Amino acid sequence: MRIQGKHIWIAGQFMAAQLLIEEGTIREVLPYGAGEADEDYGDNRVLPGFIDIHTHGAYGYDTNDAQPEGLREWMRRIPEEGVTSILPTTVTQMPDVLTRAVSSVAEVVEEGYEGAQILGIHFEGPYLDMDYKGAQPPEAIASASIEQFQMYQEAAKGLIRYITLAPEHDPGHALTRYCASHGVTVSMGHSSASYEEALLGIANGATSMTHVYNGMTPYHHRKPGLVGTALRVRDIYGEVICDGCHSHLAALNNFFTAKGRDYAVMVSDSLRAKHCPPGGNYQLGGHDIEIGEDGLARLKGTDTIAGSTLRMNRGLKILIEEAMVPVDAAINSCTLNPARCIGADRTKGRIAAGCDADLAVLDRDYNVVQTWCRGRKML
Repeated sequence: MRIQGKHIWIAGQFMAAQLLIEEGTIREVLPYGAGEADEDYGDNRVLPGFIDIHTHGAYGYDTNDAQPEGLREWMRRIPEEGVTSILPTTVTQMPDVLTRAVSSVAEVVEEGYEGAQILGIHFEGPYLDMDYKGAQPPEAIASASIEQFQMYQEAAKGLIRYITLAPEHDPGHALTRYCASHGVTVSMGHSSASYEEALLGIANGATSMTHVYNGMTPYHHRKPGLVGTALRVRDIYGEVICDGCHSHLAALNNFFTAKGRDYAVMVSDSLRAKHCPPGGNYQLGGHDIEIGEDGLARLKGTDTIAGSTLRMNRGLKILIEEAMVPVDAAINSCTLNPARCIGADRTKGRIAAGCDADLAVLDRDYNVVQTWCRGRKML
């Protein structure tokens, strides 16, 4: 299979090129027109497939539902927005619910599915701060425990690859060190940590932050908190929800200005309501939520934001066209940076020989023309 285009994203820039794809892998990158092409995308832009490392659900399904067919349907359909890899993300609930959720993901991975690839599980909570829990159910928030986490990881068959926790509620940073030493990326979030507490979290193994600006102490020039840490410590990753609602466009620009092209990670933080028609009854963590005209989810009857319905291709457009983020930084934030953040960049996040043939083809208005998942045409 030979795919070519005049604007293929290679080494941080667009160039005319041809890709030779065999058995789901990019075998060679050749000059444009090097051989007869099976697909020629012309002036459309060919990007690495998008990687969403914080997404709770879509199409009416939520990770915590523990319904294998719902997860399979999600993976089959999500390439419509250019997504080729995800971390299905849990939300804080009681141990029996979380155990079933991670076991269900492991079951689907073991038995097989089609579409976007499940690279692991994002375990958001339950080790969070009560004041900055956001929409996370307060009755299920727990103290950080290595023993309990090991139970969840066993149920997940080792698939938990990323964990969100509040560093100030991890006694002695024991769980942080344990996860970091066992290949699990530790992300600080839903936290009231001070700047100094955040630095100690980093010093003990945390390498990321969860949806910066949201679920954390706000920035103050005398109390920088987690936001100040994200801006000051430029070589740790930081997720950011790029819907223009969770964070002002100026705040998105400020974040990317501080982080540069290598450490910002766009996430959707999407809920089951994504790709569903308006209206309907939805829940998050057992609590009722409602979707506003702005596309935001809120706990029913409150102003508490409970997630988004952001499509990743739309997020890329918002970053470049509205937040005025440099093109290379914006593209990296949904391709290479999330891959690096979870240690998957040997085969993910890049268009290069030896990498998986995960591709998102966009037109000039960021609409998805075609998506390839490991060499298979999905649209």
